[in-house]
Amino acid sequence: MPKPVVGHIPGKSRLITFVAIALVTGFLTLAGMSYADALNAPGYASFADKTSEWLRDHGAGPLVDSVESWYYTRHVPSTTAADVKQFAHGAPASNAHLQLPTLPIPVGSTVAPRWLPGRPAAGGKPALYTSSFEPDRAHPSVIAGVAVIDSAAVKLHLMPGTAQPNSAQNHSAAQVPAVDVPNLAAVFNSGFRFGDIAGGIYAFGHELKPLHAGSATAVIDDRGRLTIGEWGREVKASSHMVAARQNLALLVDDGRSQPQIRGLGYWGGTGLENQYTWRSGLGVDRNGNLIYVDGNQLNLSALASALVDAGAVRAMQLDIHPGMATFVSYSVDHARHATPSKLLTWQPGPLNRYLTPDRRDFFYVTT
Repeated sequence: MPKPVVGHIPGKSRLITFVAIALVTGFLTLAGMSYADALNAPGYASFADKTSEWLRDHGAGPLVDSVESWYYTRHVPSTTAADVKQFAHGAPASNAHLQLPTLPIPVGSTVAPRWLPGRPAAGGKPALYTSSFEPDRAHPSVIAGVAVIDSAAVKLHLMPGTAQPNSAQNHSAAQVPAVDVPNLAAVFNSGFRFGDIAGGIYAFGHELKPLHAGSATAVIDDRGRLTIGEWGREVKASSHMVAARQNLALLVDDGRSQPQIRGLGYWGGTGLENQYTWRSGLGVDRNGNLIYVDGNQLNLSALASALVDAGAVRAMQLDIHPGMATFVSYSVDHARHATPSKLLTWQPGPLNRYLTPDRRDFFYVTT
């Protein structure tokens, strides 16, 4: 007996097609709306950074890592030396009250870069000194900016952002409070996104993400002093701690660069240490003063070497990639009018970053 022929049901086929199109359209619409929200979120970030953040938040982190590693490892800095004239701008610091290190002499010059005094603190002594130098002997075209901050003359503050950390207990204003703006000496960026690291953050009496044993940690006490160490070793929880921010492992420990000692696996992702990109770092010298360094086309070893050259005995990497390294200092005239200046004039981003709400956590310095 012949088998019955099953007939085609046009109505059912059209329904399945309609449902499939509706689902795909809905998904693309929701994804597009989510991406648009990410692009329009308050706070400064480059288009590339907003896009990479959105992709990471939606499960494409490995793809972003692969693309970034492919791009940044292939853009090796030039071996042509930088113009030595840019290391001699401004009046040099005379009779500096801090023990400032002698920076490496630039290729083509016979003198070390000058240190420039920043805003006066109480008593008239500068709250910080800034300079720039060549941190990578193999690539003298690379220039790093450096600031040494007098820990005894200033107060440090950690301010959570609107999106980092993402915590129900994060009620931060995400900007420098108006009451602190008249005494502002500097602002600078913090570390990686919290979804990309094991480390955590403590601020305003709350552990907004749990602090992780062994992580490099910047700790601020109730006097406004900041120090850096490994959590559980040099630094730990106490009744005097008011803020703590972690990021990866110590980059400099006991005055020695760690990438050459510890090898791979400590620096946030496969091949991340080999990328030539914007990087920033924060350290302390033997006298407890703070050292901030940033620059473009730095790999991790060059950043660590720069921090050691600047006198750091312990240091941690902060954020990386264009637009994420931000250091702005403030000078004042006799009428107390403040003028902001970037540590490196070609540093991406607005001068008033952190004076308006920002998505990322950051540090600021007051006199």
